[in-house]
Amino acid sequence: MFDQPDEDYVREESKKITPTDIEKVVNRSEELDKQFGAHGPLRRFISDSKMLMSLIKDYRSGAYRNVLYGTVAAAAFSLIYVFNPFDIVPDVLPVIGVVDDASVIAACLLLIEQDLFKYRDWKMNRPSTEIIDADPDAS
Repeated sequence: MFDQPDEDYVREESKKITPTDIEKVVNRSEELDKQFGAHGPLRRFISDSKMLMSLIKDYRSGAYRNVLYGTVAAAAFSLIYVFNPFDIVPDVLPVIGVVDDASVIAACLLLIEQDLFKYRDWKMNRPSTEIIDADPDAS
């Protein structure tokens, strides 16, 4: 089998993320939306992926800089990992090919959890800003 990616893996790999990689994530946001969409293989992480993408976009635009670059890099790395079809377990393998993607997203969320809480609070307190609901099915 394979070792599941964990927080240490995300931490180490995120050190390799460059501003160009962050730009790549923003440019491929529609592709990522399909992966995380209602019918995508990572639908459990819909709101989380929106939060990660929003953090990256706000950081890139300069709207939100109250975060370490390492946090943004971890978010970018995890999203790049999702759209890379040749990661630890190739995505072409049914079911198991998406398990490692989900593991990387989950590890990233655990790694940057406190920063995401701060970012969400900042986002919620901004006027005229879309608030990302933690549970998209809640009404």
